[in-house]
Amino acid sequence: MALWIWTLSIVSCFCITFSRSEELKFFQSATELNHLTVDNDTGIIYLGVVNALYQLTENLVVRIHVETGPRKDNKKCTPPIEENQCKEAVLTDNYNKLLLLNKENKTIVVCGSLFKGICATRDLENITKVTHYVETSGEKSFVASNDENVSTVGLITSLDNDQVLFVGKGNGPNDNGIIISTRQLHEKDGKDIFEMYSDSAAVKSAYHSSSTQQFVTVFEDKNYVYFIFNQQEKQPVNNRTLIARLCKDDAHYYSYFEMDLGCKDEDGSYDHCHSAYVTTPGEELAKINKDNGSLKSAMCVFSLRHINEKMEKNRDDCYTNKNTSMFYKLFAVENPCGPHGQNASKNFPCGSEHLPYLLGSKNGVIEKPVLQKEGMNLTAVTVTVENGHTVAFLGTSDGKILKVFLSSTVTEYSSLTIELNKPIKNDLVLDKTQEYLYVMTTDKVHRLPVQQCHKYSDCEKCTQAQDPYCGWCVREGRCTKRADCEMADKENDWLWSPSGTCMTIISADPQNMSRRAPAKVKLTVSPLPTLSTSDKLWCTFGETSHRAQLNEGVIICDPPDMIPPTPKGQDHVSVPLQLTFGENKIFFASHTYPFYDCEEAMNLHENQPCYSCASNRWNCQWDWKKHICEESSSAQDGVIKSVTEEECPQFLNPNPSIIPMEYRTTVHFEGRHLAYYQVSGLIQSYANETLKLKLSIRTDKVKIDSKLMVTLYNCSYGRSDCSLCLAAHEDYKCVWCEEDGKPSKCVYEKLCRAPPTNTCPYPEITRIEPKTGPLDGGILLTIMGSNLGIKAEDVKNITVADKECIFKEEFYSVSTRIVCQVGEMKVPKQGQIEVNINGKLGQSPSDVQFTYQDPQPTGIRPQSGPQAGGTTLTITGMNLATGSKKDVRVFLGSQPCNVKVEAVGVTMRYGETKIDVPVQFSYSENPTVTKFKPLSTFMYKNQSNFNMFMFFSCFLQFVGNCVMRLNETTVVFSSLPILEDPENYNITTIIQMDHYQLVVKNESHSFTYVADPTFENFTDGIKKQVNKLINAKGSNLNKAMTIDEAQAFVGDEPCNIKTLTETDLYCEPPEVQPQPKKRQKRDMINNLPEFIVKFGLREWVLGRVEYDTRVSDIPLNLILPLVLIPMIAIIIISIICYRRKSQQAEREYEKIKSQLEGLEESVRDRCKKEFTDLMIEMEDQTNDVNEAGIPVLDYKTYTDRVFFLPSKDGEKDVMITGKLDIPEARRQTVEQALNQFSNLLNSKSFLINFIHTLENQREFSARAKVYFASLLTVALHGKLEYYTDIMRTLFLELMEQYVVAKNPKLMLRRSETVVERMLSNWMSICLYQYLKDNAGEPLYKLFKAIKHQVEKGPVDAVLKKAKYTLNDTGLLGDDVEYTQLTVNVYVQDGGTDSTPVKVLNCDTISQVKEKIIDQVYRNLPCSQWPKAESVALEWRPGSTAQILSDLDLTSQRDGRWKRINTLMHYNVRDGATLILSKMGISQQPEDSQQDVPGERHALLEDENKVWHLVRPVDEIDESKSKRGSVKEKERTKAITEIYLTRLLSVKVRVRCCTVTPKMPVSLCSVNKHFVVTPFLFSTASFVDCCQSGVLLTPTEMAHTDSLNTLVALHQLYQYTNKYYDEIINALEEDPAAQKMQLAFRLQQIAAALENKVTDL
Repeated sequence: MALWIWTLSIVSCFCITFSRSEELKFFQSATELNHLTVDNDTGIIYLGVVNALYQLTENLVVRIHVETGPRKDNKKCTPPIEENQCKEAVLTDNYNKLLLLNKENKTIVVCGSLFKGICATRDLENITKVTHYVETSGEKSFVASNDENVSTVGLITSLDNDQVLFVGKGNGPNDNGIIISTRQLHEKDGKDIFEMYSDSAAVKSAYHSSSTQQFVTVFEDKNYVYFIFNQQEKQPVNNRTLIARLCKDDAHYYSYFEMDLGCKDEDGSYDHCHSAYVTTPGEELAKINKDNGSLKSAMCVFSLRHINEKMEKNRDDCYTNKNTSMFYKLFAVENPCGPHGQNASKNFPCGSEHLPYLLGSKNGVIEKPVLQKEGMNLTAVTVTVENGHTVAFLGTSDGKILKVFLSSTVTEYSSLTIELNKPIKNDLVLDKTQEYLYVMTTDKVHRLPVQQCHKYSDCEKCTQAQDPYCGWCVREGRCTKRADCEMADKENDWLWSPSGTCMTIISADPQNMSRRAPAKVKLTVSPLPTLSTSDKLWCTFGETSHRAQLNEGVIICDPPDMIPPTPKGQDHVSVPLQLTFGENKIFFASHTYPFYDCEEAMNLHENQPCYSCASNRWNCQWDWKKHICEESSSAQDGVIKSVTEEECPQFLNPNPSIIPMEYRTTVHFEGRHLAYYQVSGLIQSYANETLKLKLSIRTDKVKIDSKLMVTLYNCSYGRSDCSLCLAAHEDYKCVWCEEDGKPSKCVYEKLCRAPPTNTCPYPEITRIEPKTGPLDGGILLTIMGSNLGIKAEDVKNITVADKECIFKEEFYSVSTRIVCQVGEMKVPKQGQIEVNINGKLGQSPSDVQFTYQDPQPTGIRPQSGPQAGGTTLTITGMNLATGSKKDVRVFLGSQPCNVKVEAVGVTMRYGETKIDVPVQFSYSENPTVTKFKPLSTFMYKNQSNFNMFMFFSCFLQFVGNCVMRLNETTVVFSSLPILEDPENYNITTIIQMDHYQLVVKNESHSFTYVADPTFENFTDGIKKQVNKLINAKGSNLNKAMTIDEAQAFVGDEPCNIKTLTETDLYCEPPEVQPQPKKRQKRDMINNLPEFIVKFGLREWVLGRVEYDTRVSDIPLNLILPLVLIPMIAIIIISIICYRRKSQQAEREYEKIKSQLEGLEESVRDRCKKEFTDLMIEMEDQTNDVNEAGIPVLDYKTYTDRVFFLPSKDGEKDVMITGKLDIPEARRQTVEQALNQFSNLLNSKSFLINFIHTLENQREFSARAKVYFASLLTVALHGKLEYYTDIMRTLFLELMEQYVVAKNPKLMLRRSETVVERMLSNWMSICLYQYLKDNAGEPLYKLFKAIKHQVEKGPVDAVLKKAKYTLNDTGLLGDDVEYTQLTVNVYVQDGGTDSTPVKVLNCDTISQVKEKIIDQVYRNLPCSQWPKAESVALEWRPGSTAQILSDLDLTSQRDGRWKRINTLMHYNVRDGATLILSKMGISQQPEDSQQDVPGERHALLEDENKVWHLVRPVDEIDESKSKRGSVKEKERTKAITEIYLTRLLSVKVRVRCCTVTPKMPVSLCSVNKHFVVTPFLFSTASFVDCCQSGVLLTPTEMAHTDSLNTLVALHQLYQYTNKYYDEIINALEEDPAAQKMQLAFRLQQIAAALENKVTDL
């Protein structure tokens, strides 16, 4: 499979592989990693792994860890998982499928593979806190895929001011088939979180789909959401990469459109996308992997604008019925396209119901790869922008991060190995600063810096890196980011790395100068930074530094004080020139400047002084009179100027050019410009065959230029026999000379006095190779001797032991060598060699004979070796030395060098003879490194250092001296020295084992080189008083050396190393000062022992050490008692303390045991008490509920509350007061006009137009619609049949709208239209009589029963918790002691009779007031009851009187806490007399904190520290509370379940005391935190929230007169006046209204109501 990538734009360049000098920070998980995301506001990392979630800091430190699995589950079972329903459930791993941040409500969406992919929301700051998780909602909550191999992607975005979640997931074998969906993230419209936004907001796969999807990513751009996924089609088999698009606000997916994304090159297409990234401005990146099994990847770039244009083109083609064969409808067979008009795609950019939807096209966008990689897959991508340049980070399948610069071309500029052969996961994320990259592998998260500019030490390295993050900061002399360079904004002060530009001296004026006439040099530097005359520039010429001058962009340097001598054989010396900047002399630019020497220039060409002088590049001239080379001058006579070397006097063109030695020969040659010279020449003899000779010509002891070149030759050299002599080149004129009395030899023809011979003697054979051969022959035999022919054609025949030997012409050498292939021999035999050279026979002597023999191998060793080969085999046997070395070949198996794991046979071949070795050879597995130590070594130039131990997983055989085998799994060797800076290169250490190269590394580390350690010598060379510890300081001490490997010595004896850090070494010296290694006589200092540190094979002598030889003043007999006595005392004291602690712990244990027993007894007694109370409550019956009547509202009050409350004016609303603000003079006119307006409302055409016009107005809000509908209900109350007809007409229109929109379920969920509120009001009118006669009484009894039961026990006025309640969250968990009291209450000005009222002594004064008001005024309407804050309560214990209030000067205080007063606080007893009176000034308490509720509430708000029955435990002041009581209270509160029986008592009581009638409607709202609250017996909410019920039609409407109909008409007209023009226009456009002249009638009414003069 192969990969592809899309991006913005993209730059070709230069790749650097760098090594890591420091290990990357990483976090390791116990399970596989799934997803990673970063909060860019806080930098916190959220990590989803198998069975867990992590919350990490920026530095990968774990803050929070939450386990999410394994849990019992089965992919086929529907959650919740219960063992009796899902017997197949087993512990199943939970793979994280989605991990999305929702910053708007500070939560994180987490989806796993368990429980059908149900999601949860967790708190963003603390992921242990689950804010939403429901597993009982069924299929509507199944979001992610429950298959670990099927990907899921998600996007949180805003829609209609709410947050929604777009989800894409493949359809696994046990999934619900929903591929793409839109999910809610808020509870809205009766839908839960994670439920689909609408019923049609999904793409659902067919049941038997022929394709499977793997989603890669989802992203949004403007109003669109895009999905990228791979689709594998089964029939026919085809892999496609698709991009799908839909409008964000398209709740029906009419806009869904998908098409292909193609990435192709000449070799084929990359059809599998592995990762994608979207970056500004609107471009996206993705990677695709080929499906042909090859590891070839590519990065492709797609423009989002082009994708959108292509989609719109395809949509238009489909809607206009063009190229229909390329289109399809998802999971359908028919072709969806057809004619829908020319501009359908523009008119309906998000599709429509009448247009084909869920469209797809095979005609997509195809691009060529911009980057290709072989041998790996690209698995992840992310992109960032640095200084306007786009950089991509790519993850690979072999564990690497590739850094790519994206410009007009794509440049891979760096590669970093994260974890070898462990693929990089898809989530590749930058941190909030964009400075670090988080990289995920299988189980690790690494934190990788995006740049390492500081590692490049000079400008050249900085620019070679081609890193777009980096640049050379000129004034600071370092490689930095642009933001880190202070003067980067100035021109040429920061040189960007990919530009490849460094400051260079491009020209010098003069370009060179004579060393005898130095002068100033003008330098041109490019690019030149912004400099001023105040900037300090320095020129360094060799060893000399001078201040430089700056003049109009040119730098002027003074010459050096001393010029180095000119090197021998050269005519100039190059002096290094450096430009530096500032006081610190920061490097600027460098150059080499030549200083030439004309005197040396004349010696460059041998024998040509003039030519050497005149032809060089310097400003030199040749004076032929003085015969010298000098600096050029203005003189013209007697000189040859530079570049005029052809005018030099010279000799050339010798004849003959070939001259024999030992024979006097005249040489003729040509001369030029020789007017002043007479010449002579000399030739000497040399003992060589040929010699190239340069002739020099002198005159008057002066050499004239000579270009004469002749060749001398010697015929006798190398031609020892006749054949060799006659074979010489004919130009040499060599002959074989046979003179009497002289040995025959090869000479020049004129030196032979006898006639030369043309024939040579008989051939001679001196030796042969080899001397043996196999019986089958076939090997080559080399015959050496003399006179073996002049050419190959001279060899006529060859025999070996009487067997013909085939001549091999290609190996023939004149006269000295013949090569032939020997023939086959039946039996072993030895014989002579015979050659025929042009009929002359030559035989080998008796001691030179060839032997045929039969080799017989018998064994091999070793019998096994590594698969990589290279093992040296030793074969034993007889006659193995047959033939030559090149004739013997060994085969393992049938083919040479073919590695096999099984044992193979060994075959030897002698020429064509094949012999099998009777022993087999077997290959073993190649060795692998499992562990090595040390992990790193020092570079150590010029010598080896550490012994290195290697641990292998198989047997090894090593050959060589550098590696020593310890056993079958361990070897040791010395690390090799290197010559370069190790931290700037990627150095690989390899062990060569036979032919197998083993890289020294394992899964987590590779063997690395670090910088050498350095040590500081002792001060003055001596370390004094070293009896205890010796400290040696240095740097890099422990980078590649452990404390066990390091060695230290004091003289000849070792110093025991105790501590080794990066900068310090501490060792313990011998007790007695050792002798030095080299003792010096009569030298006290040098006789001190040396201190030597040895690391590996290198050692440092840091100085000498001197022991403290002073004798101790304290004798030993005193030291021992002084040490032993305190030690014994300390031991005794420790034993005593231990025994006391043990006894104290035992007492504490007994105390805790007693407390636990007491707590157990307390719990047991409390449980008994609670169940006893339960039984008593079940038997306790009371008639309190039946004593009072049922408070039923009159019809007007009932309708006012239903129709108009709450309103912005409250009780002062004009519809409730019924008052019209009209002057009396116009009242009659207005009332007549309102009656006419009432008649106009009775026109159905007018009323329908009226309502439609108002609802079409933008500013006509939902609140206005409700109010308008209520006004209309009152105005038409007397004509309910007409009202019902209007309502029916409007409802039919409303139903049609919802049916067209395909959302019928949403109808009637809110009162968003006038007709919905009209229906609510209509039902309220119809239900009034039924509520009054039937349903009201039992509902009221239910309320009274609950209230009665709750008030029987304590109720905390602050915490709103009670002993008896229906909800466990409102349960008072503490056991509050209380007593029931009966008080006699007198009402001021209420007669002389008292009313007994049951209260509790723990009730607050306000609670007592409320109970008294309930009892005293129970027979009066609720509207006539006084409020508790408007009355005062007075207690008369005798002749005195006391005002009771919640807070006064007597209230109990504890620091800032104040307790609310109760009857117990005032010590009110049973039967006490209380007086209830209206609040008066004289009755207010003297304290400024009066018992007026408004003021008391303000006081409470200011203090914010009041309590009633239970004070919060976490607020208790520890300094003022008894420690034991607090612990006791915490223990008591720890067991709250014992109070749950109180809930049961309340529910039993309610069931016993109430009889629920058969209700026509259901009660839709419940007060969750109900304790004791006033019960408003109104049916507004009761009817409004119910969607079904029995509707009762009233038989007569006698209540119409009580309603404010005229006021309602006046209010309705206010809407007419507000939208007057719109209503008039609507009536004039309606034909029915035109016939009835409704607009004219409305104008008349308006004129009357507004007192206008009109001509109508």
